[in-house]
Amino acid sequence: MTPALQPQAETITLEQYEALPESRRAEVFDGIVYDMASPSQIHQALSMELSNILYNYMKNKMIPCQVFCAPFDVKLSDRPLTIVQPDIMVICDRDKLDGKRCNGAPDFIIEIVSPASPADDYIRKLYYYKNAGVREYWIVDPRRKTVTVNYFETGRISVQYSFDSTIRVNICDDLYISFSDIAELLNI
Repeated sequence: MTPALQPQAETITLEQYEALPESRRAEVFDGIVYDMASPSQIHQALSMELSNILYNYMKNKMIPCQVFCAPFDVKLSDRPLTIVQPDIMVICDRDKLDGKRCNGAPDFIIEIVSPASPADDYIRKLYYYKNAGVREYWIVDPRRKTVTVNYFETGRISVQYSFDSTIRVNICDDLYISFSDIAELLNI
């Protein structure tokens, strides 16, 4: 008995991706478009707090890295086309920025887990980010009140912290983020 043939999703080109309506929130993995849900209130609040901490640190230390928040495209691969929109990213190599997007891996990415699709952040994006050369990837899970730190430069795959922790940003010399302060501020 042979299995039934499954229809294959049609792959998309960069030109087709760029022609999508601006209002459509989507990412592309191996040429396949995946629609994204709108972020929740807690997701947005966490994103604002974390991006402000990173931005202020870079500015005050006069570090020439840039902090971006979604929606901002990151093209991880041309063939097959892979474009993501991380919740928060730090890009230190300005040559990767072309005015439209980041071409290549950001140095640091934070994804805030959506209850509708946790596997996207824990499995799919972990795989793509690690293989693309992202140096450090945090998964912030407001439902579980955990932060999973993946620091790929040392080969250490994953360390999980609770929201009562103060966590070092490994790509920076002296940046520590107090999740207990953030949780208290946001009442989570």
